[in-house]
Amino acid sequence: MKASVNSNFFVFNPKSYLYGQELLDLALAAEQLVDQDVSIFITAPYTDLGQLAEHTEQLIVTAQHLDGISPGRGMGAVLPDSLINVGVKAVFLNHAEHPMTLSQLTRALTICQEKGLISIVCADSVEEARAIAVLKPDIILCEPTELIGTGKTSGNDYIEETNKAIKELHPECLVMQAAGISSAGDVYQTILAGADGTGCTSGIVKAENPKQMLMDMVKAVKTAIQER
Repeated sequence: MKASVNSNFFVFNPKSYLYGQELLDLALAAEQLVDQDVSIFITAPYTDLGQLAEHTEQLIVTAQHLDGISPGRGMGAVLPDSLINVGVKAVFLNHAEHPMTLSQLTRALTICQEKGLISIVCADSVEEARAIAVLKPDIILCEPTELIGTGKTSGNDYIEETNKAIKELHPECLVMQAAGISSAGDVYQTILAGADGTGCTSGIVKAENPKQMLMDMVKAVKTAIQER
């Protein structure tokens, strides 16, 4: 059964910075922050996904990529069925660190739709966001590649323009804006500007107290929702 997603959400995407017990500890902290207003996604290296799914109930455990293949040939590929088997509920596609061709993305999205996986597809520009919206993913992450990890956010004009472009073509799609998010203040301003969700990597994993930063960022989502 496909996991449900609230209209507002936060994504903790530690990429390959964290694994094992340290990652699980943060996941358990995030688990306590989920409520009826905010869904929380957490990504992980492939080998940690099963452990996260086993020890959490409220988080949406998310793979950082998959390939549009079925069981059979595919040496070194990421098999969707194996992700589902260990409890994965969502997947990132077309991230700047793992770009996909249009045909690869289309096959992967078809698999997600057939198997009930939530799809989060990354778009670098307004034009790319429009093209992806036609494929009807669940979430589009609008994130200019040059801003990833810089601490510089996209700005309200970009947020408004991409939101409008996507919703015109796919009204049910949720829009995530996450470029340069490095503080709870960034999270607050991004949600206040109209994003459905946001997320963070380095701002959490490189913080002096990652657990506290995670808590502060999720709290900022909730505060912005109330004030928007």
